[in-house]
Amino acid sequence: MRKLGQRLGVEAMSPYNHVANKDDLLDGMIDVVFSEIDLPASDAGWRTAMRQRAAPVREALARHPWATGLMELRTTPGPTSLRHHEAVLDSLREAGFSIEDATHAYWLLDSYIYGFAIQEARHAAPAAPSSHRRDRPRRRQGRSPDLRRPQRNAPVARRVLERRRR
Repeated sequence: MRKLGQRLGVEAMSPYNHVANKDDLLDGMIDVVFSEIDLPASDAGWRTAMRQRAAPVREALARHPWATGLMELRTTPGPTSLRHHEAVLDSLREAGFSIEDATHAYWLLDSYIYGFAIQEARHAAPAAPSSHRRDRPRRRQGRSPDLRRPQRNAPVARRVLERRRR
């Protein structure tokens, strides 16, 4: 959090005026990622709606590869995340899916999209081989954002802190 504060140009403890702890910040960051994903069209058929949703999810995960493993694991989802989940489930329920089948379909689609995003991220920019272990890039996919490297996460963290300020 100290380095994040530095990157944001504030005192080390200033982010704690807006978030309770690192988990609160991560929850807010995931909510920001969900805010970048268009909701499925309510007037489209379920297949069209799910297809129209898949591309923006993939694009958001390409912009924020650290989020892939966290999207569905947060225990306190934010309002945008909840709105997104409700819209997807409503689309499937309106098409006649039972609650159980809608949930399974949602998990199946997200597993496919997230899995594709992980593969895409791993194959997008191959690193030059290195003989020294410290020189090899660490795999960050599916884990929390590395808050020790705030240059990657500062724009999303800044948006979380600005939202909480209001």
